[in-house]
Amino acid sequence: MTIRIGNAPCSWGVEFPDDPRNPPWREVLRQCAEAGYTGIELGPVGYMPEDPSLLGDALAENGLELIGGVVFRAFHDPDQWENVLDGAVRTCKALVAHGAQHLVLIDSISPRRAPTAGRANAAEQMDAQEWAAFRDRIAHVARMGAEDYGLTVGIHAHAAGFMDFEPELERLLEEVPEDILKICFDTGHHSYAGFDPVAFMRRHMGRISYMHFKDIDPVVKADVIAKGTGFYDACGQGIFCNLGKGDVDLPAVRQLLLDHGFAGWCTVEQDCDPTLDVSPVSDARANRAYLQSIGF
Repeated sequence: MTIRIGNAPCSWGVEFPDDPRNPPWREVLRQCAEAGYTGIELGPVGYMPEDPSLLGDALAENGLELIGGVVFRAFHDPDQWENVLDGAVRTCKALVAHGAQHLVLIDSISPRRAPTAGRANAAEQMDAQEWAAFRDRIAHVARMGAEDYGLTVGIHAHAAGFMDFEPELERLLEEVPEDILKICFDTGHHSYAGFDPVAFMRRHMGRISYMHFKDIDPVVKADVIAKGTGFYDACGQGIFCNLGKGDVDLPAVRQLLLDHGFAGWCTVEQDCDPTLDVSPVSDARANRAYLQSIGF
């Protein structure tokens, strides 16, 4: 099995580059390596240095490979298009500079969707015109990443955005060509949205190019969905638990990957609030140990 296991800065609570709560980027690299990982994602562009020599030296010092990077911006908001493009171009350039392959596109959290995260039947839907423009913005960045920068681009469903629930993800996959847009499949967000990650993978394995391993505490999930809790508050309540402690059937995920000859990176993500009583490096170690225990 040629599957490699990495981690991401979001496991240390890094969601935005200028958040004063962020731990130092060098500390994240060091702890990631100490926890047993050989690769790491870029995190939000601007968190790690955009000087290739500075970041390259630090990655090498820690024996880490850069896996990919995420454009977590408001694809749903036409007024934020320049901001989306800025993040996309800078992320593409950073990935190419370090030989990373995976560009991940995520529609960021929308105030219109945040109260209904995990509740597909209650969530506001775009009308036909808004959807078409939203889809075209995603397709534009996907084509740029694939054709201009030679990257493998994956769409990532995310709680509280407009690319959250399985029907809209599958609609996008039907409307955007596979040669420019694959799937970065996040097991935890799919469960958060109320759908079966393993069943989705069975239907779409041929288009999944990259995996995010995340688990969901079913008790916390039921509570935050019932109360309409916001995404970041849900993170603070521990909705993303250690791998193997939640409702995602990760041994079944592993078997599907094996059965389909999946090769490449699978990245652990355990979003957290770093100001709370958490130990990201301890969680990273525990998650690596769990994955080893099931054969990764």
